[in-house]
Amino acid sequence: MDKKQSNGENGANVEDGRPAAPIVDWDDSDMRSTYANVVNASSTREEVNLFFGTNETWKISEKQEFHVKLSDRLVLNPHAAKRLWLLMGAVLKQYESRYGSLDIGTSAAPTPTTPPTDKSVQ
Repeated sequence: MDKKQSNGENGANVEDGRPAAPIVDWDDSDMRSTYANVVNASSTREEVNLFFGTNETWKISEKQEFHVKLSDRLVLNPHAAKRLWLLMGAVLKQYESRYGSLDIGTSAAPTPTTPPTDKSVQ
C-alpha cells in the first residue's frame, strides 16, 4: 500500500497527518427517479421543506394561471438544507462554466405561491 493511501491508527494520513476521507457506501437499491420542472420551498425553525412538481399547463390563459402537480416533498433539517444549498451552488457554478450562464427569467416568471403545508409537523 502506498504511504499516501495508508492510514495510521487514528485514521490520519501517515504522510501529512490529515484525516482520511470517509468511505461512503451509496445504497441505491430503493432509489426512484422523479422528474420536476417546478420547485418551491417553505421553512419553520426546525425544518426546510422542498416541494417538487411538474407544470402541466400547456396553454396559458389570459389570467396567467398555472397548474402544478406536486409529486414529492423533501423535508430537511436546517443543517442538511445548508449543505444542499452549498452543493447545488457548486454544481450550478460548474455547469455554467461548461455550458454558459443560465437565464431563469426571474423578471417574467409568475409569482411563486406557497404549497399547502402539513400543520402537524410545524
